[in-house]
Amino acid sequence: MKRPLAYITAAWSGDRNKDTEQAARYCRAAYEAGFSPVCPLLYLPLFLNNAIPEEHKSGVDMGRDLLRRSHVLVVCGNGISEDVKNDIATAGRLNITATTLDGIMTVKGQGRVKSPDSPKGGTNAENKRKSRPGDGK
Repeated sequence: MKRPLAYITAAWSGDRNKDTEQAARYCRAAYEAGFSPVCPLLYLPLFLNNAIPEEHKSGVDMGRDLLRRSHVLVVCGNGISEDVKNDIATAGRLNITATTLDGIMTVKGQGRVKSPDSPKGGTNAENKRKSRPGDGK
């Protein structure tokens, strides 16, 4: 099965180890949802030095090129940084769908999001039906 490319972006904290771990989790979730994740944060720092302006610009350019080749932009996490805003704007100009990781996971489950708090692991809608006030259930 050919998987569409999903460009992974987030408001990274600046802590390289923490960001790398989080990016790997986001990529895994996108993979499990049927996409081929692309996340420059996971490999560009291995050979580019962000402190050197020319290399920083090269990294930005490579990231934009990867975004252009992607089918979807996946915005992960809770925050929005300038980099994320730029990714969203670029995707908009290129008519690339922008969504969230939660959005992809919801679509993967056909709108049925598993509730982590449910003792039986039902969907949010199922759990709400089971626990309506006044139902006596």
